Amino acid sequence: MSAEKIVADLASTARIAARTLSTATGAERKSALLAIAQSIETRSAEILSANEKDMEAARAEKMHPQMQDRLLLTEERVKAIASGARLVAELPDPLGIILRESTLPNGLELKQVSVPFGVIGMVYEARPNVTVDAAVILLMSGNSALLRGSSSAQHSNAILVQVMRDALATTKISPDVIQLVPSEDRATTKALLTARGKVDLVIPRGSAALIRMVVDESTVPTIETGAGVCHVYVDEFADIEKALPILINSKTHRPSVCNAAETLLVHKSIAPTFLPMALKALSDAGVIIHADATAQKVAEKFSIASTAATQENWATEYGVLEMNVGVVDSVDAAADHIAKFGTNHTEAIVTENKEVASRFIALSDCAAVMVNTSTRFTDGEQMGFGAEIGISNQKLHARGPMGLEAMTTTTWIVTGSGQIRI
Repeated sequence: MSAEKIVADLASTARIAARTLSTATGAERKSALLAIAQSIETRSAEILSANEKDMEAARAEKMHPQMQDRLLLTEERVKAIASGARLVAELPDPLGIILRESTLPNGLELKQVSVPFGVIGMVYEARPNVTVDAAVILLMSGNSALLRGSSSAQHSNAILVQVMRDALATTKISPDVIQLVPSEDRATTKALLTARGKVDLVIPRGSAALIRMVVDESTVPTIETGAGVCHVYVDEFADIEKALPILINSKTHRPSVCNAAETLLVHKSIAPTFLPMALKALSDAGVIIHADATAQKVAEKFSIASTAATQENWATEYGVLEMNVGVVDSVDAAADHIAKFGTNHTEAIVTENKEVASRFIALSDCAAVMVNTSTRFTDGEQMGFGAEIGISNQKLHARGPMGLEAMTTTTWIVTGSGQIRI
């Protein structure tokens, strides 16, 4: 069977099953998510066993350690996945919300109401938690899910989807609202991206290369989740005791994710004090440093290894323990650098000056701006969304971490009493 036929059949099945979501109450969708969470915890051993098969293959293929970390599931991570599903279940129902209403002079009553998209495809890389995060958000917002993960996580994704479908079989929601698109053949990705009319929306989540491929090749509407070339700017009015842990957390807490910082910018006035501390702390944490001329001189003075940062370095999302370091003359210079090399994802400033913070915010064209805190907080769960479908750095429909509301569209309901247009 061709990839196009496989995807078309999955999409058709998912669309029919979506009726059980669109007609379900918020309480019934919540109950389905709680059943999924319980099943994930109950079958944790099966999930970990399947994940180990993927990890064995990853180690044999010498997958980069940071990518292996994305792929790895532990008991703690499985519990966190289940917890995320429960958090989503506790959120307000995003469907049936009246966004606008009015009565026209002719007596027609207008209401704009939130409704599901229908069938949403997810294309993502080796992060099994996305399989559940995406499914529960889509289910709670009334959408069926076509999940196309990577072949490197095929065993993990298969068991997670099976566990969720088995849980749904005990509820009023059809298990067919969750479909796993086969990952052994790359052609299924293209088939999903070009299933216009069968799939309502496609969302990519992963590397910059994956996102660009989806955006460039898809004929189905997409929401572009973004690569994260994120910056931490330490201003001349920064509190160094805050700045250092913010920097280290932003870079090293989990360097493989999109909200990890890739560049440190330091105001020239505070550089003589802060740079030696920052460079040493980064080096001690195992971070490879690429520096501009000023920062390199400081590194050499304190015998800290660094290489000269190139134009390519400044524009790179490393996803590993590497970081660029530069010195700037002002907050405007920092903003100019970010505008040139950033990806409109997350930018952070450390400063005690409210006017400078306000200017940085005004100059930052991005999904999230952090003031005196880590870039790592651009995250759906951390922001109270329970989980996230991804982080959008485009400007249409949704921006930033996308939770339940971002997975809805609207319908206009016009109620009359016999009016006709003349």
